[in-house]
Amino acid sequence: MTANWATFTEAEPDLARTAEERFGAFTHHVLATLRKDGSPRTTGLEVRFLNGELWLGMMPDSLKALDLRRDPRFALQANPGEGQSMGGGDVRVSGRAIEVEDPAQKAAYGEEVEPPEPFHLFRTELTEVVRTYVEDDKYLVVQVWKPGEPLRTIKRS
Repeated sequence: MTANWATFTEAEPDLARTAEERFGAFTHHVLATLRKDGSPRTTGLEVRFLNGELWLGMMPDSLKALDLRRDPRFALQANPGEGQSMGGGDVRVSGRAIEVEDPAQKAAYGEEVEPPEPFHLFRTELTEVVRTYVEDDKYLVVQVWKPGEPLRTIKRS
């Protein structure tokens, strides 16, 4: 089961807001894709939240774009920033990236974001959102959301 960002936001507005703040704190994040041989590839990436979707834009024929065309599964980690603070916690999103071929959709995205032309554009279908943070300098808290399931919160001391 998958869901778009709007569905996630409706189900868990606080976690969605925290995730957007984490991704908004820095420009570049880490995207994991799968190479032809199935091994992982990590690369830097900028993301955008627009019109209820989490968008991934890429340069033409970049290896990450070619990976996603071949196998749409991805994992995306918000840039943790400098030092040890990780304000808002560590946020990771997993799912499938679906390439947008429709010229009107790409043009609408381009008007909002103004990416260098040409570009690949992928819309995400989420399978999991995870936030990990430290509470009261004592507990490690892990929040896990999956489409169609309630938010799970795990606390470890």
